[in-house]
Amino acid sequence: MDIKTRFLIISDTHGDSVSNIQHVRADVAIHCGDLTEESKIDEFRGAIELLRGINAPLKLVIAGNHDFTADIPVFKKKVAQNPDLEQEHVERIYGGFGDVHQLFENAKSNGIIFLEEGLHRFELGNGAKLSVYASPFTPSQSDWGFQYLPQEGHEFTIEKGVDVAITHGPPHGIMDITHSRSRAGCPLLFGAIVRARPRLHCFGHIHEGWGAKLVTWREKASDTPSHFTDIDNDKSTVVEKLSNLLNSKFDTPETAEEKATRRAILNREGYIRTSHCIGDRDPLKPGLQTLFVNAAIQGDAEECPMQPPWLIEIELPSTFSPLTKR
Repeated sequence: MDIKTRFLIISDTHGDSVSNIQHVRADVAIHCGDLTEESKIDEFRGAIELLRGINAPLKLVIAGNHDFTADIPVFKKKVAQNPDLEQEHVERIYGGFGDVHQLFENAKSNGIIFLEEGLHRFELGNGAKLSVYASPFTPSQSDWGFQYLPQEGHEFTIEKGVDVAITHGPPHGIMDITHSRSRAGCPLLFGAIVRARPRLHCFGHIHEGWGAKLVTWREKASDTPSHFTDIDNDKSTVVEKLSNLLNSKFDTPETAEEKATRRAILNREGYIRTSHCIGDRDPLKPGLQTLFVNAAIQGDAEECPMQPPWLIEIELPSTFSPLTKR
């Protein structure tokens, strides 16, 4: 028998606090990376305090590209490229090599777990068991943390049937459209998700892609997976998207008022909720569907500078069975 499990999901806080979520109870909280803006050690301390204040016994965290001091080879390279910097100054502002990891090691007693790339398993207090694939890596031509050249690619080794995938960036074709109207998600990540078909895939990175979508997969993955060939759009549902909250030049007075009311309600509640359990309107079908969530918090619209956290309810197995047989 599967067990209803509640997730509070945030991403891309960039050193900011998130107000009005301390009252929200969850079984698991997830931060999908970019805890900081400039990867300063005090920003990491602030992010840990934010996580400590969340009412969840387990808090899972990955890094993002802005959190480059957690990527020790990149941190060392940046220091080496600036020989005029005094080591004392670097350590005062950014910490020493490995200091970020030590901060998270010290925070384990508060239920805060910093996830390295790979597969992780947890037993939850509600009786469910959870398998998680985590990866902070995103494609880019720049030299921030946890990034790879798009032409070289990256291997996302996600086991089939894993419950939750936590990545910093989106898969190609899923809530990854930028302000320039280009898609910034990774095709290799999309292919890995198609083959693994997790119950939930959460991410951030592309702030303007905030939203959630319940995707129904086609029966068999294509040889070269893409959002055109592998998603059954007729059986998929957009839960929410940012354009439903932001003002538009095409809004009627009635639509503008509806959006303003919706934003006010979400600000007051502190989150947006969706549930996909047995008995709900759209119960998630494991192996056939994946709930995608872009949980980027930091917005850039005047009317919505902080985008709502996601409160998600899905069902998890109460006991582990082999991932390939679930």
